Amino acid sequence: MSTVTEPATGSRTSDLIDRLRTQENRPALVGYLPVGFPTVDRSIEAIKTLIDHGVDIVELGIPYTDPVLDGPVVQQAAQGALDAGVRVKDVFRVLRELSDYAPHVPVLVMTYWNPVLKYGADAFARDLAAAGGAGLITPDLIPDEGPDWIAASTAHGLDRVFLVAPSSTPERLRRTVDATRGFVYAASLMGVTGVRTEVGSRAEQLVADTRAAGAANVCVGLGVSTGAQAEEIGRYADGVIVGSALVRPLLSDATLDEAEWADRLTKLAEVTEDLAAGVRSARTTAPDAPAGAAAVPGEAP
Repeated sequence: MSTVTEPATGSRTSDLIDRLRTQENRPALVGYLPVGFPTVDRSIEAIKTLIDHGVDIVELGIPYTDPVLDGPVVQQAAQGALDAGVRVKDVFRVLRELSDYAPHVPVLVMTYWNPVLKYGADAFARDLAAAGGAGLITPDLIPDEGPDWIAASTAHGLDRVFLVAPSSTPERLRRTVDATRGFVYAASLMGVTGVRTEVGSRAEQLVADTRAAGAANVCVGLGVSTGAQAEEIGRYADGVIVGSALVRPLLSDATLDEAEWADRLTKLAEVTEDLAAGVRSARTTAPDAPAGAAAVPGEAP
């Protein structure tokens, strides 16, 4: 893999994670919602709800027609957004509104690679940066196959978040860490996204192995659904990533009127606050637990 030269400006996501670690002794809460579900305007309201109730970093999903790594909850929401007519260009509108609303909150776009490939890697990076996006999470793109994105993201000062999994070899971990900017996304177990009663038992070891490969920041996702789970993961990870548990309160088989939608947002706020409380107590309730990336020297979500 060729070596790339990063721009002088820092990574917004890693800067935030570092600040939370040093100033608040806690990991970041990363919250996922798809663009356009149930509509573009309402998805903006939902994401603002996440921000208002404790999410530190937003993961903004682009709905895709073949979501092979997504579980049933995210698939249902993505299909609803597609049925409502959402398009890739809508993500830039949402980004602009969020940048105006909460410029301190980094927003990473989560997308399969094909929409970016069709749009053009450099054009997508240009428009993403112009709209205020912090970078991209690409669950189905490995660094070996992403030289175009690595070059484009470098040119436009964007983070690029690649994934590792319990099956990743030491060599794969090193390659991923070397190509990543922002944080490494550690999938806590093999499989698709979804709410689970417990997180993968190998998550802590995967974080340790990824740090040993040189990662400064490692965030864990896939299956986190409660504040207790967020607290558990937050004792050793630099960030806790939550998706399906935040999407679920918004699901409905029928079009919601304003009162019903307001009730869904209230439920979303409650779930978010529970998760936020978990990450904020992760290192205060367990002082002897590993404190994130303090020990650091110097492949599905």
